[in-house]
Amino acid sequence: MEQVSETFTVGGSFTVDLRRLTVLRELQRRGSLARTAEALHLTPSAVSQQLAALAREVGVPLTEREGRGVRLTGQARVLLAHADLIAAQLERARADLAAYGAGGRGSVTVGCFSSGVLGLLPGVMRALAERLPHLRVDVVEAEPPDLFTALDAGQVDVAVAVDFAKAPPHTDDRYSRVDLFADVLDLVVPADHRLAGQGRVELRELARDAWIVGAADSCCGAVARSVCAAAGFTPDIRHAVNDWAALAALVEAGQGVALIPRLVRPLYEHRRVALLPTEGQPASRNVFAAVRAGAERDAVLAAVVDQLRVGADRLTADVNRRDGLSPPDTEAPTPAPRTPPPAPPTAPGTPATPPP
Repeated sequence: MEQVSETFTVGGSFTVDLRRLTVLRELQRRGSLARTAEALHLTPSAVSQQLAALAREVGVPLTEREGRGVRLTGQARVLLAHADLIAAQLERARADLAAYGAGGRGSVTVGCFSSGVLGLLPGVMRALAERLPHLRVDVVEAEPPDLFTALDAGQVDVAVAVDFAKAPPHTDDRYSRVDLFADVLDLVVPADHRLAGQGRVELRELARDAWIVGAADSCCGAVARSVCAAAGFTPDIRHAVNDWAALAALVEAGQGVALIPRLVRPLYEHRRVALLPTEGQPASRNVFAAVRAGAERDAVLAAVVDQLRVGADRLTADVNRRDGLSPPDTEAPTPAPRTPPPAPPTAPGTPATPPP
């Protein structure tokens, strides 16, 4: 599914190129011409040219110099508020057109963080293959902010992400989002660790251990650091790795301790390590799905998001039941009431089947 990329005429007075609005929206997110250019695979010069052309189209300055960089003008922020509404309305139009002639065919690209690809998507994709057999579902591994740059550009249709500093806030009207589940983090220590074999442990008991975490700019790296800070200590980070299998191997080799999400627990079942739930309120990370605002009316995308929600519910119940682990002591973010999504399309002549 490709996002509409055309021009938009306002009141007959000026015409706006929506691709240039995308550049302006990305500059708002990234904060600099260089980072905007990198995200959009353009040169800084090309970004400047696009912004200058957009400023000519609307007849107001959109950027001003600030030291060696630029910042958005007040007029640019006014235009961005309208740009979000325009993008959402175009998505609604595309969704209405798709629903009008829907046949359950085509393709959807899902962007997702690594442990979600490992633990959540396989079951969801199997269910979708039964529910919409003519739909092709592609998966791209990505995290914010790049994941949402791809969503804005139409390179991704559904984003599955973790709430952390680089993810959009709940109040971001550019996206329609659904909270899926709270993924609990457990401690993993070497099999001969002094705490191995115990029940629940206080996180502070490992304040003097060597730690293995993800890179600081990754969702799990950021979450692990913030969890340790909330427990009252700064971890002694000896290894920074983003690959869960590599992290498991380092823990097994006695190189440190780590926090792992329950989504990736199957990777650790045959390792010589010990998994320990934490005492009190367990640390967790909120997992959510998002589509471009307006696209939630698309019957196929609604079916994909609904299957993600069903899969998340089943996964959480299965993991907790299998491992005898408790969910977070506090309630996980409550999804919106389950109103039936638009009926997923079926192939002509095929009776509709209820969602699995």
